[in-house]
Amino acid sequence: QVQVVESGGGLVQPGGSLRLSCAASGSIFSISSMAWHRQAPGKQRELVAGSRSGGITNYVDSVKGRFTISRDNAKNTVYLQMNSLKPEDTAVYYCNAGVTRTAGGPTFSFWGQGTQVTVSS
Repeated sequence: QVQVVESGGGLVQPGGSLRLSCAASGSIFSISSMAWHRQAPGKQRELVAGSRSGGITNYVDSVKGRFTISRDNAKNTVYLQMNSLKPEDTAVYYCNAGVTRTAGGPTFSFWGQGTQVTVSS
């Protein structure tokens, strides 16, 4: 099985910074993509930032210039550096990993349990 575990959430004042971490472990042959999603109360889950093979990254418009996604492939870990945080960034942040468990096998999507980020004064 594969486990995906997020950490680093918390309470921060507007304008502050947080760094989220997400580590995938278990039966992993390769990881093709890792991404951060978030879900605010009463809203649908949205993709915040993604990282694919080859160093390709993408961001939702609302976080461009403020958030940075990075990966440590040797550790099967992805990070989300969040700067200039706003109250509207408040949400549960979820990590997703696209994992291949055997050579030539299919890719499955695994999710973490989420970490709360609250931006408030």
